Amino acid sequence: MKNERKLSLKTGEENLEHILKCHQMVKGDIVRGENCYLYDSKNKRYVDFESGLWCTALGHNNQRVNEAIKKQIDLVMNLGFRYTNFLAEEAAVALLDTVGLPDGKCVFLSSGSEAVEFGVQIAKNITGNKYLLTFMQSYLAAYGAAGNKYSDEWIGFDFESCLTCKEKDECNLNCEKIKNIPFESIGAVVFELGSSCGTVKFPPEGLVDLIAKEVKRNQGLIVVDEVTTGMGRTGKWYGFNHYKFKPDIVAVGKGLGNGYPVSAAAMSREVAQELEEKSFGYGQSHQNSPLGCAVAKEVINILKEERLVERSYESGTILLNQLNEMKKKYGFIKEVRGRGLMVGVELSNDADNYIDSKYVHHKMLERGFMIGCNKLRNIILFLPAFTIAENEIINLITNLNDIFRERKSLR
Repeated sequence: MKNERKLSLKTGEENLEHILKCHQMVKGDIVRGENCYLYDSKNKRYVDFESGLWCTALGHNNQRVNEAIKKQIDLVMNLGFRYTNFLAEEAAVALLDTVGLPDGKCVFLSSGSEAVEFGVQIAKNITGNKYLLTFMQSYLAAYGAAGNKYSDEWIGFDFESCLTCKEKDECNLNCEKIKNIPFESIGAVVFELGSSCGTVKFPPEGLVDLIAKEVKRNQGLIVVDEVTTGMGRTGKWYGFNHYKFKPDIVAVGKGLGNGYPVSAAAMSREVAQELEEKSFGYGQSHQNSPLGCAVAKEVINILKEERLVERSYESGTILLNQLNEMKKKYGFIKEVRGRGLMVGVELSNDADNYIDSKYVHHKMLERGFMIGCNKLRNIILFLPAFTIAENEIINLITNLNDIFRERKSLR
């Protein structure tokens, strides 16, 4: 519809005169949260299918996380990187167990971008001036080498055509695209295995495992950005668990803190030993902070004890099945993609069969559902907490179907 392209959301910018306007803000004043629900100052309830930009995987206002925070606040919140607290060791042991590096080491930091950048910097430190390889679809960080990905040190691989390749599950070195990768010059590959800049595209298993194998054969390192795909988001503990390789360095964030700003870089014993022998230095104000480590440790405990990684898979299967059934009814649904509770619906951009993701986002917000929106790729996103109830998934589908049916009837 022509008028859908002209629709603009009301923003909340007039309410935030002293906040820098560097991104779009939706009008509203959210004052409290409970599990998968958020409430504004007028007590309107929203079902949060974005989980605080993928962070609150355990739901808003999780009482066990809150209690861990309250307990630690009354003891000590921050020490600075020179001083120690045993909570850091306990959190490290818990995290390393989940990534499959039980004899490795960790550094706890403050943001996903920092964790990925830290992982990239230690890989560069070990491997020297060799190139870094990553997928062109990856979003790695907001700044630094990982964020800028300058061509003089990065090689980008576009896996888009690999998604439809007949040999994608048996990728081999004879492929023309693979032949172009100078593996002998690659110091490390940095995988991001799912979000793909908000498009929810997953590189084929055969491609990923072949690249990992060749990088290791040439004495390179494997770094994995699990900020968006980790902590159960894809129905397994980590995005790399859907593949066969074993990483050397893993960066985690978002879900690790359930809304509290804590991240971590985990590494193998071999990587840690080489760094320590080189006297590698890094320090920041909140590094290994007791409060952040207390939160991370409790989040991991909850994920394990309440089987929330398994629940992410089960709920994601229900959501994907419902959306795929909807796809059969509406020609403007181009594709449904997802793993666990990382789900995206790509909408058509064809002039004769068009619906605007921004329009759908706006209409769902009116109905009390917060969903994600990638307006550049015309994709709507669903990334709720793992505690989302099945009836809320059905409610989401019902409301989304109403919007799509209205769109169809107006054609």
